[in-house]
Amino acid sequence: MSFHEVRLPARLAFGSTGGVERRTEVVTLASGFERRSTPWAHGRRRYLIGAGVRSLDDAAALVAFFEGRRGRLHGFRFRDFADFKSCPPSGSVSPTDQPLGVGDGAATTFALTKAYADLARPIAKPVAGTVRVAVDGIETGDISVDAATGRVTFAAAPGSGALLTAGFEFDTPVRFDTDRIDVTLESFDAGRVVAAPLIELRI
Repeated sequence: MSFHEVRLPARLAFGSTGGVERRTEVVTLASGFERRSTPWAHGRRRYLIGAGVRSLDDAAALVAFFEGRRGRLHGFRFRDFADFKSCPPSGSVSPTDQPLGVGDGAATTFALTKAYADLARPIAKPVAGTVRVAVDGIETGDISVDAATGRVTFAAAPGSGALLTAGFEFDTPVRFDTDRIDVTLESFDAGRVVAAPLIELRI
């Protein structure tokens, strides 16, 4: 899959809307009872951006970004301002925010996740320089982080039974869900962009 490690500029995301989509298959039996199942282990996020763009300069910047991604062809990073931290949006990242795993004395690499109730969402695009990790509640710097995959590697394997936790900021991997962007000229220096859809990528 082709992915560009570049984030949509924040000013182009102002006024965006979005949320989580699930897929549930419901079969109603002759008795009136239902059988419900889902082929998706995780929700998928969708967004509409561009509605807040009013200047021609920002409209041109959005078109340039769209062209740089070749429409739907290449994925990119998007900051969902309602959900971009391991803690609540108003909080500060702490190395004990989220579970990272349990040491077994041999494994050195662990994948970042964020818990939503009893569901662990994989975090594949952490923001470089924001990841903090603790072993049994004590922060450690003896790690390396792959910001393109969300994998944390310890310099030495954590001891058996050690509780590993992490805190971080992250981006959502997305792509445009359209191959067209329309700009309306409203005055000599003002324009309006028809909202462009984004869809989360499975990475």
